Amino acid sequence: MDGRKLLRHYRDYLSEFKVWEQRKHADKWLLYPHNLGKYLSIDETSLSHGELYTVLTNKAAKGKKGAIIAVVAGTKAEAVISIINKIPERERKKVLEITLDMAGNMELIAKKCFPCAVRVTDRFHVQKLATEAVQEIRIRYRWDAIDMENGAIEHAKKHNSTFSPEIFHNGDSLKQLLARSRYVLYKKAFEWTPNQKERAALLFERYPDLNEAYSLSMELSQIFDGTTEKLLGLAKLAKWHEKVRQAGFKAFGTISRSIQNHSETILNYFDNRSTNASAESFNAKIKAFRSQFRGVRCIKFFLYRLTQIYA
Repeated sequence: MDGRKLLRHYRDYLSEFKVWEQRKHADKWLLYPHNLGKYLSIDETSLSHGELYTVLTNKAAKGKKGAIIAVVAGTKAEAVISIINKIPERERKKVLEITLDMAGNMELIAKKCFPCAVRVTDRFHVQKLATEAVQEIRIRYRWDAIDMENGAIEHAKKHNSTFSPEIFHNGDSLKQLLARSRYVLYKKAFEWTPNQKERAALLFERYPDLNEAYSLSMELSQIFDGTTEKLLGLAKLAKWHEKVRQAGFKAFGTISRSIQNHSETILNYFDNRSTNASAESFNAKIKAFRSQFRGVRCIKFFLYRLTQIYA
């Protein structure tokens, strides 16, 4: 049977897509006020060809039916606010907490639409900045190693000699050591395999500043993992900021400033240890749904099927 023909038949005759009450504006916005709860998440996701949509979800639904509250095309705060504000203000004031990333537009949406809710910046977005800073240093050293090796090869050719790269006792060249250390720097030290421990020792012996950057990243993670009180979290972050200042890494200095600029919403994490993991999980479900149907040919019909399951 022709799959496309079956899909068209389902869309046009078997489903209720043609009489769907939100069909007319589905590609611009969708709203399900009855799914509003006390604890929400807001994030952006891509449906097709990089086009972003802002998705507001109810955490209580745990990514199942009743999860979707609003889906709005784009990420412009004004457009999203105008749609969410269609929900009566009395209902929106019942929201106690909303988790979000560090984007300014998401914070503005949360602030304007849910004035009584505590805004919580997702800890994992903060930690991601730190791990990316470590990887940035590793990648810079890797390009330096590649450039140095290329120079040595060209020099050997000019002098009719053979180039032999430095090989460490674990079998890696310098270029390979830096390339293969990628996942080592993402993981905590106690999670390393014996081979990764050996590779990390070689890497940190060769590049002490990379060791220092890795330690700063892991220390930030430990603050979130092991702290349950807001005041204690504030004190630990203050000490971390001072270590960053002394280390002098530009990327970590930028992260430190970002944390300080979002300190109020970041510290709110320590009240209930709330994260935006539910939103990230829901985004993964949307991607899996999109993959299952081999992409999105019709945005409206895709959203119709999505909302039949999750709204």
